[in-house]
Amino acid sequence: MKMLKEIALFEFAYLISQESEVTRVPYWVEVISPSAFAYLKAMALSDGKPNRLFRLCRKNGAEALQVQNYAGVISTPDGTQVEILPKLAKALSCEEESAQGQSDRQRCEQARYSLLVMLRALKGFAHIQTSSADIRQQKMPLLEVFISQFLASVNVLVKKGLRSDYVRREDNLHFLKGKLNTTQQMRKNIINKHKFYCEYDEFLLDRPANRLLHSALDKLRSISRNASNQKQLQELCFVFDEVPVSGNYKSDFACLRLDRGMSHYQTPLAWTKLILDGFSPQTMRGDHRAISLLFPMEKVFEDYVAKVLAKQLKPELNLKTQAQSKHLVTHNDSAWFKLKPDLLIEKSGEVISVLDTKWKLIDPTKANGTDKYGLSQNDFYQMFAYGNHYFNESTSQRQLFLIYPAHAGFKQAIPYSFDFPTQTGNPLTLWVVPFVIGEGEGCGVQWPKQINPQWDRMD
Repeated sequence: MKMLKEIALFEFAYLISQESEVTRVPYWVEVISPSAFAYLKAMALSDGKPNRLFRLCRKNGAEALQVQNYAGVISTPDGTQVEILPKLAKALSCEEESAQGQSDRQRCEQARYSLLVMLRALKGFAHIQTSSADIRQQKMPLLEVFISQFLASVNVLVKKGLRSDYVRREDNLHFLKGKLNTTQQMRKNIINKHKFYCEYDEFLLDRPANRLLHSALDKLRSISRNASNQKQLQELCFVFDEVPVSGNYKSDFACLRLDRGMSHYQTPLAWTKLILDGFSPQTMRGDHRAISLLFPMEKVFEDYVAKVLAKQLKPELNLKTQAQSKHLVTHNDSAWFKLKPDLLIEKSGEVISVLDTKWKLIDPTKANGTDKYGLSQNDFYQMFAYGNHYFNESTSQRQLFLIYPAHAGFKQAIPYSFDFPTQTGNPLTLWVVPFVIGEGEGCGVQWPKQINPQWDRMD
């Protein structure tokens, strides 16, 4: 079995050890070193959270780790880097799965681009650049894309100039400089009367912003494997040679002050915070050679949909996120079981639509009573509860939407609605719609052709 040090795979794919007795490795299964597999297995077993990164299972008779619904990068102490990509580009049919080679690379590039677009919706990630031409031209793993963008921002900063600041110094000098520290003068120079213990300010590059930037550059030298990134790192570390690295990240971030004329520091420092705080060492074994940068895709997709949809709404409408004003039941005068839809669209304070995002792949070709497009019955129960609690009884059109990521097999809304039984006579209708991930025209919710959403700014 061929073992790779750098691998890219999609959500819910599998990892097996090189020691596994599998002669022919199936598609959607990747082979890693025994030490890397043992490390990730121990992580899976020690993670008590319900939404863990890996699930221990068996695949083709071998012990395997199945990646769960996270995307990003994780590395192991032996240097293995695992890039986990969104499942959007994952083939849905056996015929598509067999089309490897260049099509595999294209699917990875598309998935990587989609993830970067969605990450811009998260707090602290708005500085990510998502020019599809640049990303696809670089053909880098996600981690190297992040590093490349950080280095580009630091290059811009260097061209505009590093900023110095006054730094308070104390020293025992042969001449008077600044202010004499009389206490230390009596203590240090009672014999050496020709010396002066002084306090003075020096205009230096040694300030928190520059120390943090140097620390990020220094950290990436041991992480990046891309030749172009390594070359830039070496050049930029030379530029910051006069600046010490930060001795305390938390303290320097707390003391961070961007003076007038330092707006060009904002993007590099946003990347720096991600690198120093986000590229977190795995502390399970105290091994600082292992890093991870992982994102829960349900939350990423939900935040991205909310951000894009808010821009599409007409000014008189309000998009509300994470509503939780209603409860399923009351018991002994207490409200139990909060109902928390992802999104509400309101007009003049009245709910006119309830929407929920689902990070799942559905298959419109499975339009039968058995497969049901791959939809979840529990999701329908949930939407039924939302519809019966968040709409006013007088609302004539009560429309619910389940929003799923669009993919090659799901580009248009399922053409027929799902109609719930009602007591009031006013219909309660659910639509299943795709959300096209990207930038520019054509992205966002693809509304059913049978309806004309009055809240869409594009009408």
